[in-house]
Amino acid sequence: MAAWARQAARCSWLTAAGLLGLRSRGAAPLPALLSAHRLPLWRPRLGGCAEPSRGKGEVCAPRNSLSVVLKEEQAVPETVSDLSAAELCEDWDDVSPSSALEEISEEEAVKIVADPLLPLQSSTLRDYVDHSETLTKLVHLGVDLSQVEKRQKAGQLLLTLDFEKDITKILLFLKDVGIEDNQLGPFLTKNPYILGEDLEALETRVAYLKSKKFGNAEIAQMVSRAPYLLLFSVERLDNRLGFFKNELGLSVKKTKDLVIRFPRLLTGKLEPVKENLQVCQIEFGFQRNEIQQIAFKTPKILTASKKRLRQTFDYLHNIMGIPHNMLTRFPQVFNSKLLRIKERHMFLIFLGRAQYDPTQPSYISLDQLVSLPDEVFCTEIAKTSMKDFEKFLKTI
Repeated sequence: MAAWARQAARCSWLTAAGLLGLRSRGAAPLPALLSAHRLPLWRPRLGGCAEPSRGKGEVCAPRNSLSVVLKEEQAVPETVSDLSAAELCEDWDDVSPSSALEEISEEEAVKIVADPLLPLQSSTLRDYVDHSETLTKLVHLGVDLSQVEKRQKAGQLLLTLDFEKDITKILLFLKDVGIEDNQLGPFLTKNPYILGEDLEALETRVAYLKSKKFGNAEIAQMVSRAPYLLLFSVERLDNRLGFFKNELGLSVKKTKDLVIRFPRLLTGKLEPVKENLQVCQIEFGFQRNEIQQIAFKTPKILTASKKRLRQTFDYLHNIMGIPHNMLTRFPQVFNSKLLRIKERHMFLIFLGRAQYDPTQPSYISLDQLVSLPDEVFCTEIAKTSMKDFEKFLKTI
């Protein structure tokens, strides 16, 4: 039954009881209360049947049946003491909310503010931020949702998580590992998937690293530089460490040092590593011990592009005449841009100072050739000015 109908029925009862229009000790008349509650005035239809039509044999209630009831009620008048408008209103407070079909005034309609509809489908998390407490708090934490949504199924994951229930415990765990407060946002931007990981599994992986004698600071450094590290199971981490130890012939201590300095070796694909090791041995002609030294000093070579490695080695070894033992001694040259190596080498040839043999005067090491800033290279190595170097570059 609609709320106004129930309230109107109460009005009918009060009418029958003789309370309509009663003013007792300042109590407001019932019509005023009805008006205060914005209820439509309702009067029972006196006489006639409840049904619009009836068949043969059906008996209609007497037209004066309601009046008989009223007279019986009036025969024993009820004494109402200290009845106030507030008390009558209290009796109506338990009335259930009005029906959705109830008419409202224009003034009330204007005051209604509807929340924007949640999009059923969207290509960006921005449309959900205002509807999701989790996304809002992650934004305040420094997470870049525009980058997160580019990662496969990462957006769907965040929309299913509750910040207090699911995310808070992961944040506390990351802080215990050693991730600083100002690093949490960037870290989760790179690896939002960790928020869906089981906390016990994450703690087990950290315990494994500690069992391998990695210190707390070293683990924090590794996790910061390789955000996906803790997504790997203990078995996979153990296999990765064993792979680099065996393939490179390193000791346990050197293997640890290798992955501490370049922890992405533990999270990247192993196929490129295997291919680069073969390129260094078969195509470049390095011995196993030389490859070991190169990889240990410059582990980034293991994941570098094979095309880039081939071009750099070809220029250094076949054009500049750098022997294998010198490349083994200064493997960081493979991480330098080939264009920088070419420009500086050609400039030194122009000046007659391209000497890379350590047994000869005016020797220039490969480290000095590629690592020094242009100004320092010109003044200390080329023994000339920066302007002369810039003029030369315009001629090539």
